[in-house]
Amino acid sequence: MKKWVRFLNTHWHHLVQLHDTPHSIAGGAAIGIFFGFTPFFGLKTLFGIGVAWGFRCSRVAAAIGVTLHDVILPLMPVLLRIEYGIGYWILNHPHRWPAKFHIEHLKIHEWFHSKVLIHVIWPTFIGSVVIGLPLAMLAFWLTLRIVKRAQHRRTSADAAALGLDLEK
Repeated sequence: MKKWVRFLNTHWHHLVQLHDTPHSIAGGAAIGIFFGFTPFFGLKTLFGIGVAWGFRCSRVAAAIGVTLHDVILPLMPVLLRIEYGIGYWILNHPHRWPAKFHIEHLKIHEWFHSKVLIHVIWPTFIGSVVIGLPLAMLAFWLTLRIVKRAQHRRTSADAAALGLDLEK
């Protein structure tokens, strides 16, 4: 448990210490959190950095956001199953939950068949959007508040070290 807390603390400290505007840092972190929920293993960080660059947000904050999401890595199979269920429910008319999925019935060469990928990855992606978007908006708001506060404290401390009074 201490390793997880140290991991979060270290990455959060790096995020708050970035030299960028609070909106840019918060936007990058939110984009990273969003892409952390997607099922695109190995490409999450690249997608996060690319979208952050496109929206002129902090690319470093996006990479940190994706990395912070990795804290729940042991729970990823459960999260992916929930995302798949939500996406499956949304994509089917009439709406229904997916049947029990037994992976042991699939042979290894069938895992990468286009039908399996389309019928599993697409619903999982839709479910990840449903879960990731509200959490990314929450991450934006929290990060914005925390970064503004940290930058104000840093500016006040720097001014005090120089003997300036910013409260006037």
